[in-house]
Formats: sequence, C-alpha cells, structure tokens
Amino acid sequence: ATAEIAAVLAEEKLVPAAQRAAIDTLLAELANQDIYALQEDYFTLFDRSRTLSLHLFEHVHGESRDRGQAMADLIAHYREHGYEPTASELPDYLPLFLEFLSLLPGPQAQALLAEPAGILQTIAERLVLRRSAYAAVFQALGAIAKAPPVQLADTEIEDPNDLEALDAAWEEAAVQFGPGEQRD
Repeated sequence: ATAEIAAVLAEEKLVPAAQRAAIDTLLAELANQDIYALQEDYFTLFDRSRTLSLHLFEHVHGESRDRGQAMADLIAHYREHGYEPTASELPDYLPLFLEFLSLLPGPQAQALLAEPAGILQTIAERLVLRRSAYAAVFQALGAIAKAPPVQLADTEIEDPNDLEALDAAWEEAAVQFGPGEQRD
C-alpha cells in the first residue's frame, strides 16, 4: 500500500516537505524489499528493544503500577470521545493512539499528539543512530505535533541480537509474598 500512503500524504499536506522526502525514501524501501525481511527488521527494531517500544507508557512508566492506571485513564479518554478500541493491543500502542487521533478534529489531535512528542522525538533520534529509515515517521509525527525539540539523554544503543542482554532487560523480579525475604 506504499503508493496509496504516498498519495494520502501528498493530498493531506500535513507532513512538512523535509519529512515527506524522508518518508518517500522509507516507502520506496518498503516497496522494494522482501516482506519477510521487512517483518524481521520491524520486529527487531520495535519488539525486541525496549528503547524503541511502540507502547508509549513503556517509556514513561516502565513496569510500574502507574502504567496500569495511565492505561485505564487513556481507555477512559478514548471512550469519552466515542472511540472503542477493537484491537487486541494495549491502549498505549502508538498505532492505536494514532488511529484514535485520526478521528478527532485537527487542532485537538495535534494537541494530544504533542503530549508524547518528547517520546516520539527520542525514538526518532534512536532510530537515526541506528540508521533506520523508520526515523522519518517519528520525525514527521514530531513536526505535526509542533512540539519543541527535546534533548536526547545519553543512552546506549541496544543491540537486539545480544540475547543475554535482551534476557537481562526483560527479566522479571521474583515475586515476594509476605514479610521477609523470599526463600527457595
């Protein structure tokens, strides 16, 4: 659907020219690669790396209890606007959030998109460091949000192929019941 995506972007004129050119490069790359290679690349970037997670609250709350309340609040916000997510994704999943925004009037959608703009810009910078064409999408979202640029914190680039580091990053803490230390 890359041709259709390009046509909609050209028609709507929401994305500034510089970001549009970068997105056109991404679309050409997507149109000319094997679907399985594209899926592997996407999975490696967004599903195996917490620093590039498409779940917005992962960047803010991690695994804390606050994340659950933030998700409940976001679902309530969706419902206040008559949007009932049908996807099996969590409410903070970026494509789901963008689908919701697409149903709102422009200024309202832009204001809501500006709220996670710092996260989107940080992901964009991390993708630039990885030389990923997907950075164009996040840069375009930042431009649409018209949010001021954020300073990227010095962070290491995760290597999603380092399976030991991946296991350590996703390892869950042991559950403890009752007072005192947990025993085997």
